[in-house]
Amino acid sequence: MARLADYFLVVGYDLDKRVEGEGQGRILQRFPEKDWEDSPFPQGIELFCQPSGWQLVPERQPASFFVAVLTDINSERHYCACFTFWECLDNPQLQKAEANELDEVDEDLAVVQAAKVFAPKSLVLVSRLDYTEVFRNCLGLVYTIYVDGLSAPLETVIGNLLTCIIPIAGGSQTDESPVCSLEKVPQALACDWLLACLQPGQEEREERLRTITLGAGDRQVVQTPINDALPVSGSTVAQLFRQLGIVNVLYLLCAALTEHKILFLSNSYQRLTDACRGLLAIMFPLKYCFTYVPILPGKLIEVLSTPTPFIIGVNSFFRSETQELLDVIVADLDGGTVTIPECVHISLLPEPLLQQTQTVLAMILDPELEIADHAFPPVSSQPSALKIQDKEIRAVFLWLFARLFQGYRWCLHIIRIHPEPVIRFHKAAFLGQRSLTEDDFLMKVLDGMAFAGFVSERGPPYRANDLFDDLVANEVDRIRQEETCPHKVMNHVKELAEQLFKNENPYPAVAMRNVQRPTENRQNEPPNKPPFPGLDDVAVQLFIDHATAKLKNAPPVVKVELKAMVPSGPPLGDTVDRNGHVMANSARRLEVVRNCITYIFENKMLEAKKLMPAVLRALKGRAARICLTQELNQHVLQNRAVLDDQQFDYIVRMLNCTLQDCSHMDEHGIAAALLPLVTAFCRKLGAGITQFAYSCVQEHMVWTTMQFWEAMFYSDVQSHIRALYLESEDGEQHKNLEQQDGSGDGREISALDLASEQNRLWPTLSKEMQTERVQKEESTVFSQAIHYANRMSYLLLPLDTSKNRLLRNTGFADVESVSNSYVTNSIAGSMAESYDTESGFEDAESSDVANSVVRFINRFVDKVCNESGVTNEHLKALHTMIPDIVQMHIETLDAVHRESKRLPPIQKPKLLRPILLPGEELVMEGMRVHLIPDGREEATGIMGGPPLLPAEGAIFLTTYRLIFKGTPTDPLVGEQVITRSFPIASLTKEKRISVTIPMDQFVQEGLQLRSCTFQLMKIAFDEEVASDLAEVFRKHMHKLRYPQHVQGTFAFTVGQSGKMVVEHKTKDKNQSLKTLSKNLVKSAKRTIGRQYVTRKKYSPPTWENRSSFQSELDEDEISVSEDLEPQSSLTLSSTMRSSDRQTMSNVVERACCRDYQRLGLGTLSNSLTRSKNEPFRISTVNRMYTVCRSYPGLLIVPQSIPDTTIQRICRCYRQNRFPVVCWRNSRTKAVLLRSAGLHAKGVAGFFKSPNTPSTAPSQAESTSLEQEKYLQAIISSMPSYSENSGRNTLSGFTSTHMSTSDSSDKLRPPKIGALMKQVMGTKEDVPGTFSRGGKWGSIRGSGRLSAYNPDVGTRLAGKESLQANGGPSEALFLRQQKAYLYIIGDKSQLKGGKQDSFQQWEVVPIEVCDVRQVKNSFKKLMKACVPSSQTSDPNMSFLRCLEESEWMALLHRVLQVSVLVVELLDTGSSVMVSLEDGWDVTTQVVSLVQLLSDPYYRTFDGFRLLVEKEWLSFGHKFSQRGAQTLSSQSSGFTPVFLQFLDCVHQIHLQFPMEFEFSQYYLKFLAYHYVSNRFRTFLLDSDYERIELGVLYEEKGGERRSPQVCKSVWDYIDRLNKKTPVFFNYMFCPEDDEVLRPYTFISNLKVWDFYMEETLSEGPSYDWEARVRQERAAEETPEKPDTSGPKSQRHIVWPCYDGLSKVVPDAITKLLQDLQSLEAELGQTSDKWKDTWDKIKTTQRAETKLESKPSFSSSLLMSSNLSHQRRSQGVYLQESAGSSINLAMDCEASATSTPVAGRPSTSTLYSQFQSTESENRSYEGILFKKGALLKPWKPRWFVLDKTKHQLRYYESRQDKECKGVIELAEVESVIPGTPTMGAPKNIDEKAFFDIKTTKRVYNFCAQDSLNAQLWMDSVQSCLSDA
Repeated sequence: MARLADYFLVVGYDLDKRVEGEGQGRILQRFPEKDWEDSPFPQGIELFCQPSGWQLVPERQPASFFVAVLTDINSERHYCACFTFWECLDNPQLQKAEANELDEVDEDLAVVQAAKVFAPKSLVLVSRLDYTEVFRNCLGLVYTIYVDGLSAPLETVIGNLLTCIIPIAGGSQTDESPVCSLEKVPQALACDWLLACLQPGQEEREERLRTITLGAGDRQVVQTPINDALPVSGSTVAQLFRQLGIVNVLYLLCAALTEHKILFLSNSYQRLTDACRGLLAIMFPLKYCFTYVPILPGKLIEVLSTPTPFIIGVNSFFRSETQELLDVIVADLDGGTVTIPECVHISLLPEPLLQQTQTVLAMILDPELEIADHAFPPVSSQPSALKIQDKEIRAVFLWLFARLFQGYRWCLHIIRIHPEPVIRFHKAAFLGQRSLTEDDFLMKVLDGMAFAGFVSERGPPYRANDLFDDLVANEVDRIRQEETCPHKVMNHVKELAEQLFKNENPYPAVAMRNVQRPTENRQNEPPNKPPFPGLDDVAVQLFIDHATAKLKNAPPVVKVELKAMVPSGPPLGDTVDRNGHVMANSARRLEVVRNCITYIFENKMLEAKKLMPAVLRALKGRAARICLTQELNQHVLQNRAVLDDQQFDYIVRMLNCTLQDCSHMDEHGIAAALLPLVTAFCRKLGAGITQFAYSCVQEHMVWTTMQFWEAMFYSDVQSHIRALYLESEDGEQHKNLEQQDGSGDGREISALDLASEQNRLWPTLSKEMQTERVQKEESTVFSQAIHYANRMSYLLLPLDTSKNRLLRNTGFADVESVSNSYVTNSIAGSMAESYDTESGFEDAESSDVANSVVRFINRFVDKVCNESGVTNEHLKALHTMIPDIVQMHIETLDAVHRESKRLPPIQKPKLLRPILLPGEELVMEGMRVHLIPDGREEATGIMGGPPLLPAEGAIFLTTYRLIFKGTPTDPLVGEQVITRSFPIASLTKEKRISVTIPMDQFVQEGLQLRSCTFQLMKIAFDEEVASDLAEVFRKHMHKLRYPQHVQGTFAFTVGQSGKMVVEHKTKDKNQSLKTLSKNLVKSAKRTIGRQYVTRKKYSPPTWENRSSFQSELDEDEISVSEDLEPQSSLTLSSTMRSSDRQTMSNVVERACCRDYQRLGLGTLSNSLTRSKNEPFRISTVNRMYTVCRSYPGLLIVPQSIPDTTIQRICRCYRQNRFPVVCWRNSRTKAVLLRSAGLHAKGVAGFFKSPNTPSTAPSQAESTSLEQEKYLQAIISSMPSYSENSGRNTLSGFTSTHMSTSDSSDKLRPPKIGALMKQVMGTKEDVPGTFSRGGKWGSIRGSGRLSAYNPDVGTRLAGKESLQANGGPSEALFLRQQKAYLYIIGDKSQLKGGKQDSFQQWEVVPIEVCDVRQVKNSFKKLMKACVPSSQTSDPNMSFLRCLEESEWMALLHRVLQVSVLVVELLDTGSSVMVSLEDGWDVTTQVVSLVQLLSDPYYRTFDGFRLLVEKEWLSFGHKFSQRGAQTLSSQSSGFTPVFLQFLDCVHQIHLQFPMEFEFSQYYLKFLAYHYVSNRFRTFLLDSDYERIELGVLYEEKGGERRSPQVCKSVWDYIDRLNKKTPVFFNYMFCPEDDEVLRPYTFISNLKVWDFYMEETLSEGPSYDWEARVRQERAAEETPEKPDTSGPKSQRHIVWPCYDGLSKVVPDAITKLLQDLQSLEAELGQTSDKWKDTWDKIKTTQRAETKLESKPSFSSSLLMSSNLSHQRRSQGVYLQESAGSSINLAMDCEASATSTPVAGRPSTSTLYSQFQSTESENRSYEGILFKKGALLKPWKPRWFVLDKTKHQLRYYESRQDKECKGVIELAEVESVIPGTPTMGAPKNIDEKAFFDIKTTKRVYNFCAQDSLNAQLWMDSVQSCLSDA
């Protein structure tokens, strides 16, 4: 029972205390005067009566009512109901003057009114109960009595109010009689005061009703809730949702639960209170336990800046003052908004829950939403009444919390039952079983204060139950089944709502209320009403005392609490792992784990070793980890399991792997289950010394987490206490108690059930029994605490305590750190060899480890013992014990550590040596490393196939490459060898990383090395590699990657003897590199004299970054220059050192000159004999490289331009690269020119119209005139121009141009204008035009009309552009034709250029990609093709990254411009490509144009010539773009040449029959152009090559070391002779075919060069390494195979085997077989090319003979295939790397002599004439048994009918006959039988014998069919004879 009201107050305006208009309130009267003992009077009520401040107002306000809430010091809430009305105060000035007139004068009322002011007065009820409506009625009655002057005295009413007692919850009130009756009360106070107490015997339904009357003829029913545990909300929740909406309220709920600050704003005070009350109601069953002030007075507004969470309401009047609060969520009830500041992150409900909750709430609040789309909506679907809706919403939240907390009782640990239950919640287990460990919201809720209150309130197992307990225990299954079906959920919600409504309104029918209200005219009080009267204290007090005395005499009311055992509900089923789908085949995995453990304990170590990697992978899954703990448990007997070393090692590895994935909170209880095991498994180290597993598994975060130990401790205590009571009850010991949360089986009694039973019995026990039980429990906890102190010392003290290796982040360092701080590593992480000074342990003694462990354990013991009520004496005893425990353990560990060091080290796989190239030397011996998988998945086994990575091996640094060689760590593929290498010169990025090696769980230092050959090495150094050695490795790598000068690159230093191998583990005791270099220089000077003998120049090294220098005598390395002065430095000198004459002869020898002559571009003869009509000449103006450093010495210029003009013109162009001719179309005679872009100053003059008057021609103008002359000269050289004789007619133009398209072409020539517009990027959409299978793309990203020369495209398209006056002009008419010269220029340079209508050239402005773009694009391309780590982010997928790199877009742009130029040249216009500096994009475009236009460049010789001419001679900066030296390091790697090769690859894909070389040839060049193995691509121009004497060295001087090739071309030539690897079998060119590839991005393919990898042997581009590897493989003798027939099948792994080698294409395979057969026959094999040519020739002959061509012939001789077939390409598999076993150095002196043209068919055919003129009737290979004791040998047999002979030869090509069998002597031909030494694997029927008169010949054919043929042929010959 409780008082309805504790205090009644009258609070008024304090006139005396006004401060500057700020009024104050004061309590005028208070009843009772004395505080109640159980409820002290709350302070500061005056502030809350007028929260906005006490103020006087000129007009009377209506009376108001609201309830404020105050919280006292004991967290009790007091509800203050304030009823405020306004009383008239006389204005002090007018008070006296008008006091008399007030009654008489009515007319002046208005004036008088104005002179009045009104002051507020409040009637306040203070109560601990929240009955808003009852309070409103009671205070309203008091006011009505006062206003209307009712007869009932106010004292009586207030006395009755203060003495009214009502039940808190639906308790019984039958035995009560009225507190006061008329007899007992003094007559003065008598009234019809009636407290309607119901008499005994009435119906029970009325027990819960309390009718009260205050003695003024009023009656009210107070409905007390059935169960006061459930909050009473009225309709406040529904109101809150109406004001703010669903999402906003959910945000507020989550914010309140996760302890954020919430502020409500409204203009209404009552609404603020209701909103706060509603929010608290939906939080049930959690209770809000922070600051809660629904109405905050303005004077206390600074409370809002408190750091603690709160829910506060403030009047909107103070909105401005809340603006600057940065971390407060503001809910505006009037505006319906919730504002969340940026810095606040609210965790929302976990996902399916949030969505389902929102759905159900929407169904309640807006039922029409569902049927809004129905064609026939139901008649009405109004939402329920507000009161019902309120309960429905609350029911949804009750349902929500039941789902959130389902199964929470299974995670409660009861650690004491008597005297009071002590309960702890195992948060980690709860989250783990719900698999919500990642969920932010639940984590925060479980950590919060509200949940702690929830556990302490609802944890006890024996208490009164409520609706929530029932729901969470009994309705879980129903909730689970229905959760996905909103309508079923809705029905459940309605049932719950009904219960909630019934609880709040037990009998809604009896809601009688009879309370007077003030009459209408009285509400606005008349002015003459006296102020509220003072009340008689004595009378009221009398009432109160009377009632109190009565209550004291009445018997105490015992509310029968219905206590019962709280049901636990179904245990938490293991919900599926979030990534359950990954672990789909978990049963198989568990089997693997079980088998492996069985093998280990059965000592089948080899089997276990094989399974180990699979087990370690399986242990990523939770099921497998739990399975492991259960399996290991079975092998522990009496808490001990002694293992041998290898078993111990494996078990420890498995334990480490299992623990590695445990989070610090161990949510799946795995560390908990392993804790008893790590103290059980052990191995004997020596006499009496045992090492336990715990000393090897300390490296895990979980052991250093305080919460883990607490949970473990409580779990163990619970099971022991459970055992204690089970024993005492059953008298038998329950062994094998389940440890896991004491959950046990469904049949077993859980600890909570036991506790509940014990709590029920507790009151019935005797005192002695009670104390005995308390003591037993206390000593159980105490013994567990000792046990845990031991366990913790086991896992926290490192094996080697002498080194005090405390990691910085241990957290044991500070005693103060709280229990839930995460400590990230074990006390002394055994990895940190030396700790940093920052860690704060510099001067630490060895006892420091011990101290910190002691501190940690002490902290733990204090916490758990205080919580579980251990006595102080016991706690003190523990504190003295702990240091001793730790010390003892340290001593044991010392002995173990000593012994464990004596164990033999684990055998590591031996390091494999890499195979080096000739001239390649090791710089550093192999360092043991692990190769870690990167983002490419093929090798890791994820995509199927064997897990080749991680692999263990060594990394070798040589002068040329970086090589990893090792074996996979997975034993199943352990016999494979893994090689990954790349040239050191291609290294683009190196970064340090730290790696966890999965097998050993150690974090290692590592490096990530990225190469531009699309290779990535992630290596982790083995622990045996000292860190300084790794540093030395890095330094050496840098030195080799960026030599100071180009002569430091491998191509120059190859084969030099100076060793620079860095030995391991020995310091360099010899002199430093500098002194070494000094000595070398001295010795060099001594040998200078010898230079004259060898006629070589010697240049002393000025680059000191290598310790091996050029040896003076190695002739191969010193250039063949006639110059004998040793030059002191390698700076480029401006004068040529060799004489002009010599240079000239060398220059002429250059291949380009041969090309110029082939193209008919002038000869180098004297001017006299030079024919006058030759339009171009070869100029020697640049022979000394003075005009342009980066151009070649000989240049093609127009005949009419003298050299002096050239020297002037070149200044207008960047880098002096003026326009020169580089190719001429043999048909249209149009020429292709190249130059750099113009200097800015030249542009205006360049396009100046010739008519502009110029007074004094300046130098610039004269230059521009000469430039024009130059261009005019080029135009004049074109036959079409001269034919047109000044182009005055159109007819000539049309005849020459329009008819140029090939007559074979049935398609129209393309509209170049359309193409041009695409390239220039106009806005019009021009359809792609087609010509001869070509297709046009458009340049992306430049889609705006060219501003510079808008009508170029229009004119080319033949469209008319009208003049200003509208008529077409004559000039325009003439301009309808194409220009003679198009200048492809850069948009950005051509601004402001003016076009003259009569000029004969036109400018095509295009946008080109600059070098920076290419560089960045390439970086992104590398990351896409070779990602450094795996990612599941869809935005990082391969195709997405490829697109973002824009590499394909760049290719598209280059190809597109090239195709445009090809088209222009083909239609007879010349083109000048004039972009950037003329050495990047220009080179790409010019080379591609020639490749597309001229079939010669698609052959081996032609392509070589193209690259030498356009890329090398014309000065593409290979060194700078490839960042080859230290000076170019900063500029970074820019693969312009690679881009060109990629474009060629794209064209090759579209026209596979047009190229003599294969794709492999392109990859080979792409690899070696960055590898620095050859000198070909080293320097930036011919000038630099001559400077270094590199250019002509190939020509002169015999080579000493033939195996070292200096030129990549020579190397390719030599290799090509031996193997068809570079040859394209589909090569079948058409004459003068111009290729027009499709250039759209969709037509381009990613080059497989970027993606492929061969882990078996490394990149396949260094052939010697491959050949040597094969030899080595052959030499290793194989064991005799007795196992029976061996399978010929071989598994091919995509990233391991070189596909082209293992599965060669058909033709390569046949050629290989042919060669190997010839080798077996001991014949000298033909060159493959001859064989191939012969085959093709016979094919041609056969095709002519046969009328219907066979498929094979049409494939080989596919010239007659139509073009469509050509462009689709009949693919044969590319012949990359097909290995024919020929050593590269078998031909020592092979030099390449380029063949001028390919041999004609007739010559090939004549070669293949028969050696003798006679007729060969039948021929083929037969095995013949030699004479006596001679073996079987294959021979080439020819059956000659004419001569009647059977002759045989060594081989088919053999000219000399080895023997003859005369058919005349043959007696018979009979089937034979195999004899000794006959060929194996051949059918018996393949043998036949020929018997002659002299002897019997034994033959063997390839098969029985063949044998029959031979026998028949011979037989027929005999019969014919």
